[in-house]
Amino acid sequence: MRLVIARCSVDYTGRLTAHLPLASRLLVHKGDGSLLVHSDGGSYKPLNWMSPPCTLTVHEPDAEAAAAGVIELWRVTHAKTGDALLVRIYEVMHDSAHELGVDPGLVKDGVEADLQRLLAEQVDVIGDDLALVRREFPTAIGPVDLLLRAVAPDVTIEVEAPAAPTVRHVAVEVKRRAGIDAVEQLTRYLELLNRDPHLAPVRGVLAAQSIAPQAKTLAGDRGIDTVVLDYDAMKGIESGIPTLF
Repeated sequence: MRLVIARCSVDYTGRLTAHLPLASRLLVHKGDGSLLVHSDGGSYKPLNWMSPPCTLTVHEPDAEAAAAGVIELWRVTHAKTGDALLVRIYEVMHDSAHELGVDPGLVKDGVEADLQRLLAEQVDVIGDDLALVRREFPTAIGPVDLLLRAVAPDVTIEVEAPAAPTVRHVAVEVKRRAGIDAVEQLTRYLELLNRDPHLAPVRGVLAAQSIAPQAKTLAGDRGIDTVVLDYDAMKGIESGIPTLF
């Protein structure tokens, strides 16, 4: 991983265009080829980025750019879409590279891990006529929490989206609290899984104890179902909340 703090401007071209004017920013170039542009704010979210597969090439500025103070040009191009991220660097304040090695992956906290285990044992919470294929189903970008299959090939899994197609498998992402990032994560998994003719078509379900309204809206727009989980009920514990019956 390479970390560069520089005064730079950034332009994104492709399916959309975006411009970041000259300012001091952190550029993170990862081993997978991706580039992330961060400011000193906004928490973990980059201002702009390019996801793999992509390549970074470094160019000398032309005479006009050099006269404007540019000392280096970075062009990051996506291998499939052709989208490009052009970084004009005016001053480098820090430049370092670090070998991080193979990451062991995220170790989920007790509640989230329990939710996944309990849901694997109670797949009827997701829908009828479903069976567990496996937990932590592997993909090229990480494991899907649960992969389920329709018990019969003609079973249609009911979701909120109208005219939902008959599905063969369901990918379930389990969270304690789900936001937009969880929807984006599940979307990437579904794109990969639906390329496999042995699995497709695959529907997505985001299951969590709480789901942000924005995440529900985005999930619905992408044809992803959402399920709110009652952790205590799944453990067989009475909630203590009075009910009519």
